[in-house]
Amino acid sequence: MRGGDFVRAVTGLDDPGSLGLCPSRLARIDGWMDGLVADGRLAGLSVAVMRRGGLAYRRCHGLADRERGTPFADDTIVRIYSMTKPLVSAAIMMLYEEGRFQLDDPISRVLPCFAGQRVFVGGGGANLATTPAARDISFRDLLTHTSGLTYGFMEATPVDALYRTEGIDFQTSDASLGDLVQRAAALPLLAQPGQAWNYSIATDVLGHLVEVLSGRDLATFLIERILTPLGMTDTGFHVPADELPRFAANYARGRRGLRLIDDPAASRFASPKPLCSGGGGLCATAGDYLRFCRMMLGGGELDGVRLLGRKTVALMTANHLGCDMAQMGQLRFSESTCEGIGFGLGFSVMLDPARAQILGSPGEYAWGGAASTAFWIDPAESMIVILLTQLMPSSALAIRRELRVLTYQAIID
Repeated sequence: MRGGDFVRAVTGLDDPGSLGLCPSRLARIDGWMDGLVADGRLAGLSVAVMRRGGLAYRRCHGLADRERGTPFADDTIVRIYSMTKPLVSAAIMMLYEEGRFQLDDPISRVLPCFAGQRVFVGGGGANLATTPAARDISFRDLLTHTSGLTYGFMEATPVDALYRTEGIDFQTSDASLGDLVQRAAALPLLAQPGQAWNYSIATDVLGHLVEVLSGRDLATFLIERILTPLGMTDTGFHVPADELPRFAANYARGRRGLRLIDDPAASRFASPKPLCSGGGGLCATAGDYLRFCRMMLGGGELDGVRLLGRKTVALMTANHLGCDMAQMGQLRFSESTCEGIGFGLGFSVMLDPARAQILGSPGEYAWGGAASTAFWIDPAESMIVILLTQLMPSSALAIRRELRVLTYQAIID
């Protein structure tokens, strides 16, 4: 038996050395994970590192549920929140490949409620001042977060406040997806379409567009066209009752350490919801999300199943801003600077590691979730990294930046 085959047989992993990764350097992730749990900063977490098609590192540490003493495991199910966005972006691009729309088409051709919107220019409350939008929102605007839409939880502008007043919350609303999208369309935009980068409900609107263009509800489309073909059997908009023992608890930092904010048994994810959020509604395991990442790194194909064409994946993972996010008005996001970071069709895109002040490669694409989850895919290094935990908000700790350093420093070839 060859050395690499022996390592795989004993550990279930590939030999890191054969993948150009130093085992001792890669093991630095162990101490980092141990410290996060021992210090009480995280209840538990898992990390997976794949390079050149081989799984070089996969480890879980701590607890998925402190109250029940459940260990964090390879099959732990977590709320991936905004890591839902890349899947829904892939879904809409599958319809793009079928000729259903062009990227520069106004979405008002499909959703007339978005025709003739107005844009916030000043004031607040009853004295909110607006001006007509120069053009309607396009599909590309939604995919790049340059639509002028926003999130109520940003709490930064009078438009954000209006979202809260009007109940525009795709995580908690009992309205249908179509109804909530229509209500959102009646509110003013934060900026002219295409002129600024604003994180927003854009991917929830894309989720509704998937429904209208395909004739299927969003959950059904994802199951039929992405989740089932890829074998992502533990990914969905709710966790079935018989799988709840694998569902992690969600935490936030309090004065006396971590505090429980979402118990698995009582969670809204523990039962089907009337609204499936394309911007942040999925739960998944590390293994499932790794299969999605492998499909993307494989140019749209995994294990003989092709979801997207190679050229479509290349288009999705190119920078569509013409500059970085900082130059589009977003100086920081979560714990990271936006200098040197662009945005594609559903993913952030590394442009310049020196400007971003972090290890990485130009062309690497990524995103994360509100509960401090993250992934990145580096085509230049043929590498995928996935981090799962459950701590809100994502800016609470700089763990995503720290893990980037720990993974990239292990490359030795």
